[in-house]
Amino acid sequence: MNPFEFITANKVICEVGAAHKLAAFCQELEITRLMLVTDNGIVQTGMAEPLVAAIEKAGISVFLYSDVQADPPEALVLASVEAAKAENIDGVVGLGGGSSMDVAKLIAVLATSEQPLSEMYGIGNIRGGRLPLIQVPTTAGTGSEVTPTSIITTGATTKTGVISKQLLPDIAILDAALTVGLPPHVTAATGIDAMVHAIEAFTTRHKKNAYSDMLAREALVLMSANIRDAVHNGSNLEARSAMLLGAMMAGQAFANAPVAAVHALAYPLGGHYHIPHGLSNSLVLPHVLRFNASAASSLYAELLPFVSRGETAADAGAGCDAFIAVMDRLIDDVELPKTLKEMNISEVDLPMLADDAMLQQRLLINNPRDVSRDDALAIYRAAY
Repeated sequence: MNPFEFITANKVICEVGAAHKLAAFCQELEITRLMLVTDNGIVQTGMAEPLVAAIEKAGISVFLYSDVQADPPEALVLASVEAAKAENIDGVVGLGGGSSMDVAKLIAVLATSEQPLSEMYGIGNIRGGRLPLIQVPTTAGTGSEVTPTSIITTGATTKTGVISKQLLPDIAILDAALTVGLPPHVTAATGIDAMVHAIEAFTTRHKKNAYSDMLAREALVLMSANIRDAVHNGSNLEARSAMLLGAMMAGQAFANAPVAAVHALAYPLGGHYHIPHGLSNSLVLPHVLRFNASAASSLYAELLPFVSRGETAADAGAGCDAFIAVMDRLIDDVELPKTLKEMNISEVDLPMLADDAMLQQRLLINNPRDVSRDDALAIYRAAY
């Protein structure tokens, strides 16, 4: 067995209605001046208001910061940190999807640090600690609530990661009631995102380990069995709970066994066209799986029973083909777009996307098969 290290959140609470106990969790962490980090969409739904009221009723002051946007740019992060310092906060809650939770992580670190953000990019570069941090996801996809990673848009279109154990929260709260109002297309895209996390963690070239494998398999069981119900019957709380738990497990898996080419090719789609991250992953997933098949057929075959209620195949080749077919059908069943052309991407932009994908070497090195610039371009052409 390969030696490995596994890190995750200090505490995970999986309970419908748990978000309404935020005041007690803040008191547990001795937070008295809280910054609640979210986006305007969450505020507009009315989701944040009762949570803020309950926290304030417990005598904790709340600074509601709702300026987070998708693919948060570096300037937004820096502005949020200045706001946090001005309010003299002593704790942070991230409420929302991956972008809000990623910004919350960096606020918790930067609000008390003299180290500039520019020195934190990369792996293990944060010096010092952070403020108490609670993460509350409102989508079942990113797994950001249990990962030591924050993804920021640097420059015009490039995404850069800060990866450090300090970004893991004290508490992650999985409250499926917060996901019931998600539109079907968001539920579908975030669900596929989580499945990609599990698949890439299981097939990663570096840091693959038995604990992440276990979580990835169970995540795929939960997600594949419930994603259709969650998409087409959004009020099904059991399906929503299973999706949220599966997404977190996939997050724990890839936090310790990193993702690869699907993400590397998805990031330029988000950076240039602001396609949501989960949908970006979904658009390239089947084509990356086919590209990887020559190097990962046995691993894909191993995953087949976990996405098909126990189906097996006669050999690795057949199992691999069946696994890719199952994932392809699943994307059809949840009614996501399947081509870059549908997303109004010009074919002349594909070489530019391939060039940008090559900048994601921290991800590409984890892929089971080496990816060249020509390979990336061929994958984009297949997805077109």
